[in-house]
Amino acid sequence: MVEVSETTAFGQGGAEFAVEAGQFLGQQFVVGGVLGGRALSGEEDVGTQEGLTERNRGRPRAFDRDRVVLDAARLFWRRGYSGTSTRALTAALGLSTSSLYAAFGSKAGLFEEAVRTYAERYREIYQQAVAENDILTVIKRILADSVHEFTQPSDTHPGCLISSAVMSDSTGTLDTSAYVAELHSSNEQALLARIERAIQEGELAAGTNAAVLTGLVQCVWHGLSVRSNGDTSREDLLATAQVAHHLICQQLTSPTS
Repeated sequence: MVEVSETTAFGQGGAEFAVEAGQFLGQQFVVGGVLGGRALSGEEDVGTQEGLTERNRGRPRAFDRDRVVLDAARLFWRRGYSGTSTRALTAALGLSTSSLYAAFGSKAGLFEEAVRTYAERYREIYQQAVAENDILTVIKRILADSVHEFTQPSDTHPGCLISSAVMSDSTGTLDTSAYVAELHSSNEQALLARIERAIQEGELAAGTNAAVLTGLVQCVWHGLSVRSNGDTSREDLLATAQVAHHLICQQLTSPTS
């Protein structure tokens, strides 16, 4: 018999270096800049103007890839894939079109990287949840941990981007749509296998329909995801998840279930 309780990264980081100001003072060059978030100042003997030109020629503009992907994800989240133009992306990210294409291949490539970066966390949530010892804790963790992920602070997370990815109808994101479909299928299969194991081990009644229970949990999950995109607060989403979990617990542990 199950005891029911009522309590309920990425990318290629790198040092940023931006020369903010410089001037020749005889044979000295004064530099002010930022390296890995620290202010710099120093004097460098460069000899001649030609020497400085040779030293800096061809040096690409460095950027924080994680931050670029996050900012792009926010823009896609607000406008959708089709509604986000390459011009809007380059303006928001502070990149030229050539730099964007060099780094990500295309707008679709940037979109795919943004989706994968933040969506993989949900696979981790399911894998960690199904490792729990009892099935009711599995379900509680899937719902509660996902809500916490949906509602991460906006300075480090764009929101539940995969909802907009699923609804995108652009042919340029077919690979991304297939990835999201695979992610949902993988998570659902992991939960289904865990419920089937709970039935086999006698944790759940022999007559429990594993597919139906899995579908119910997935429906609640998707509902919470959609509501999180509508600015529903974390507290309200967690309250909804707790009620859903409580009702599932009641059904699974009632004598007639």
